[in-house]
Amino acid sequence: MPWFIPLIVVALLSACSATRSGRPVIDNGIAPIPGSVTYGGQPHTKLSKAPVGSGFSHEFYNQNGNRVVERYVIQPDRSLKITSQEIVNLPENNN
Repeated sequence: MPWFIPLIVVALLSACSATRSGRPVIDNGIAPIPGSVTYGGQPHTKLSKAPVGSGFSHEFYNQNGNRVVERYVIQPDRSLKITSQEIVNLPENNN
């Protein structure tokens, strides 16, 4: 067996289980972070009156003090899916 085949197998296996920062990556590649509505799993209460496909924004500050803006869409099973996550680096105040 050629020497490089085990290297290829290891690379493929590690790519299959890769996550971003040790957090599970959702199907669109956006993982919840501390402060996200879905961090630690789906919320216990379901948005039963909101129409499927409707969305909302959630803003918070992360542990570094940067503003995070997330956009969620309600799925047919009433779960929430993060569709975008933007981390805004705030300028330092050098007064």
